[in-house]
Amino acid sequence: MAKIGSLDLDTKYYMQKLGMQARIASRELSRASTKSKNHALLTIASGIRDAADILKTQNDLDLVAGRAKGLDAALLDRLELTDSRIEAMAEGLEQIANLTDPVGEVNNMRYLPSGIQVGQMRVPLGVIGIIYESRPNVTADAAGLCLKSGNATILRGGSEAFHSNQAIAHCIQNGLKHAGLPAEAVQVVETIDREAVGQLITMTETVDVIVPRGGKSLIERVSMDAKVPVIKHLDGICHVYIDGDADLKMAEEIAVNAKCHRYGVCNAMETLLIDTSVAKKILPILERRYDAESVELRGCEKTLAILPTLKAASDEDWDTEYLAPILSIRVVEGVDEAMEHIHKHSSNHTETIVTESYTTSSRFLAEVDSSSVMVNVSTRFADGFEYGLGAEIGISTGKIHARGPVGLNGLTSQKWIVLGTGQVRV
Repeated sequence: MAKIGSLDLDTKYYMQKLGMQARIASRELSRASTKSKNHALLTIASGIRDAADILKTQNDLDLVAGRAKGLDAALLDRLELTDSRIEAMAEGLEQIANLTDPVGEVNNMRYLPSGIQVGQMRVPLGVIGIIYESRPNVTADAAGLCLKSGNATILRGGSEAFHSNQAIAHCIQNGLKHAGLPAEAVQVVETIDREAVGQLITMTETVDVIVPRGGKSLIERVSMDAKVPVIKHLDGICHVYIDGDADLKMAEEIAVNAKCHRYGVCNAMETLLIDTSVAKKILPILERRYDAESVELRGCEKTLAILPTLKAASDEDWDTEYLAPILSIRVVEGVDEAMEHIHKHSSNHTETIVTESYTTSSRFLAEVDSSSVMVNVSTRFADGFEYGLGAEIGISTGKIHARGPVGLNGLTSQKWIVLGTGQVRV
């Protein structure tokens, strides 16, 4: 039995009710005007700013409970709502409101010999179920993206962020009501019963897509048990490769930022690859920079020959997403060996090359098979906000439908439309 407020409700019944409400709301939302959707987004953003103190108070309850449960520093960092993160939620919603509405966009219209006119129209996916852990800002980001793209959504946050998510949900509900949109367009699950996830990912009649955001165990479970299509990535094992033709000062700053800006995020660098021709020059510099940030370094044999005090990297290290101040370093013989390492150990999330060589960077862009491939920039830019998407619902490392940061277009699909003047097939 799931406890919701003061009521004990059967989890299956409760989730099915949310699904039916979402399906009805999705139809209404699909025909909502851009003006109404933007009005709701801006109202929600304003409500989040006004409720900053309440959000932090509720977030403190989650932080206290998290510390009592022994959550590590990275998870607590993901959970915390600071003033800047609350402002970022509001800004993300405002940015979404300023983006072009993809719904109803028609393209590729052309006349065929039969006289019919054929094209494609962009349409919402319908009902999107989102399952996430720790980060309460996902509640606002996901709600905003689904709302603007005309989708109803069911949000199931982690139990560790329960109070924070419910407080944000209150702001969202107020914004929807103010704009005259159905409150059921965004529903935040009010039970911490884990069975709610099991129900949500199998509700094929009322849910069209599932997006899991969280740890590997959650995403693996969802991927294995879901009957609803899933947009996902499992790991964020991201690489930075410092080429022999790199500007070493630029490389230094990118390598430090990619690792140290934030540890507990999927676009943080986990492995640093360095061309042997510049390794002796830059490794001692980077060691000092990382030591100042208390980052533990683990190196290959060639790395240890330059920095003998480091811990030796194991085979397991190359396949580990640390989400912590730990970094694996490997010295390689040029871009081919770097790309071979990436092909073998990458999770296909984000990879960066630092180089002044146009030829080498072009090869890297063409041959590295990840959802984001970068030249001379930190991996930390691999998210929807920095890509100009307003916010993102997640990162997809799959190759069907959506890839990379999933913004508005990733939450829509296209249907064929055909216009005629009475044609019949003969």
